[in-house]
Amino acid sequence: MTITTPAPTVYESWAQRVVFGSGTARADVAAEVTGLGARRVLVVAAEGERALAERICADVPVVATFSAVRPHVPAEVAEAVREAARTHGADLLLSVGGGSTTGTAKAAALTTGLPILAVPTTYAGSEATPVWGMTEDGHKRTGVDPRVLPRVVVYDATLMLSLPTRLSVTSGLNALAHCVDAWWAPRHNPISSALAVEGVRSLASSLPRIVADGQDVAARHDILYGTYLGAVAFAGAGSGLHHKVCHVLGGAYDLEHAALHSVILPHVVGLNLSAAPDATRHLGAALDEHTDPFGALLALYKTLEPPCSLRELGLAEEELDRAADLVMAQVPDSNPRRVTRDEMRELLGRAWRGDTPVPVPLTSVRTKEQLR
Repeated sequence: MTITTPAPTVYESWAQRVVFGSGTARADVAAEVTGLGARRVLVVAAEGERALAERICADVPVVATFSAVRPHVPAEVAEAVREAARTHGADLLLSVGGGSTTGTAKAAALTTGLPILAVPTTYAGSEATPVWGMTEDGHKRTGVDPRVLPRVVVYDATLMLSLPTRLSVTSGLNALAHCVDAWWAPRHNPISSALAVEGVRSLASSLPRIVADGQDVAARHDILYGTYLGAVAFAGAGSGLHHKVCHVLGGAYDLEHAALHSVILPHVVGLNLSAAPDATRHLGAALDEHTDPFGALLALYKTLEPPCSLRELGLAEEELDRAADLVMAQVPDSNPRRVTRDEMRELLGRAWRGDTPVPVPLTSVRTKEQLR
């Protein structure tokens, strides 16, 4: 009799307090600031969300607001927010906004050790991960550090009601990408994978509801739930091929972050899925389509109608060769199949044109096992 020994599993969880609510952000934030014992709060909020931040933080001891938020956290912004924290003697960073805003607070926490209380206004998921990212000279660096994980997250579904449909969709697909990448990331494991399945299930069922009715608070709440699960799965599993591609392109060409994820995701899934039977099974379970999970993902995209090309995001066609070279330097060894430079260039070309994503059969690309 043959006895199969289960593969070793390592899962690292991250300590964090999470509060879900609807219409309760102001009261929840005040209570959590008190619980943290903070007396000098530096609010981080982009200029466009400054008024919202002022309302949410009306009962909080704010010493200053930092509004010079920019996508992908340029190095000069990181230094500016750190200086603001030092100048005002802040003992808490309170971010109100999307992923760029959370990332800006993380840049300060990375060197100051200050705790973060995050109030997300998009579905970026950065608030639930210990991952930081900063851009300098066209290169985006990322890392993992427990100091940047927000101590507390306050979710409020009503804060998403003014989020435009397009941004709701692209941000939600960014959250879904966290789930999918967790199935083949460097530290993928059964626990993260299970969280990701539930995350995809929640996102796929609720995103079409807000396309139909952007004021559906229950659907907005369900998207936040899926966002959080996907981010926790991503934090446990690490960054897979999809996120490597997006981080490289976003940092090098300053492309819209959430839209970039929505464009790239189905192309990476089409490349990897035939070499990743576990991921195929997970995607099928999440989308309730076991015969053709990839087709079900494309059907979801058809319903949501997100941006579908790198061209419309502003990437010049003549940059595709350089982009392929930059991405190839970051392809994770954990990816379920080897990726050649020509294959990556082809993937980026399809994504640039907005071609319908296609499943890449195993016969056209050798798996890692075949290369050994």
